[in-house]
Amino acid sequence: MADAGVREGDRVVEVGAGLGSLTVPLAEAGARVLAIEVDHGLSQALREVVGSYPNVRIDVADAMHADWPTALGAERWSMVSNLPYNVSVPLVLDLLRTAPIDRYVVMVQRQVGERLVARPGEEAYGAVSVRVAYRADARVLRRVPADVFWPRPKVDSVLVRLDPCPPAVEVDPAALFAVVDEGFAERRKTMANALRRLGLDGGDAAEILRAVDPDPSVRAERLGLDAFAAIARAMLERGWTP
Repeated sequence: MADAGVREGDRVVEVGAGLGSLTVPLAEAGARVLAIEVDHGLSQALREVVGSYPNVRIDVADAMHADWPTALGAERWSMVSNLPYNVSVPLVLDLLRTAPIDRYVVMVQRQVGERLVARPGEEAYGAVSVRVAYRADARVLRRVPADVFWPRPKVDSVLVRLDPCPPAVEVDPAALFAVVDEGFAERRKTMANALRRLGLDGGDAAEILRAVDPDPSVRAERLGLDAFAAIARAMLERGWTP
């Protein structure tokens, strides 16, 4: 539990608890664990594995449809999970938006982890990266090779830490993410094209973009959160609505 920094008495939510390979060490570290598992068969086996730990509570539920404020209450939590690859991105984004979680240490597919932490100009940088940057500081703690798992997956994994923080820019989030999503919708197109698709005329689009980057052919992949926020604010000032 060194990477997770879990201490006795910490409240920890684990999504995708499976057969308890992570649940048990969390419990032995003294954490108060909420283990969420959607598979009824696995959850029965999990009850047998962790039955001797009074500090573990099992919730048979689909984390993608959880009401996190209700499930976690007013207390503050950490998340430590080996996240199912097929839901890791939408789940993390939903949790950052709604859950009372102060720290995430999650294992995800390497390509997913790179998207979560990417910076402008990096190959993995995209709309997901900007959405994460809006709500958290994210970094890769370490890479985990496929051969440490059984059965061996086809891809490597990474351990990612996310520390939630207040929104990093002051702008209407609906406007911000409309601009971000359109900017990355056609990666070979310029931001000027994206702004025109959002309803701006060519002159307004060019003027707004000059204020954030001197290159008239700049693409979304080169723009950081501050630049997207500046674009969204300028569009709103011109009467645009998302």
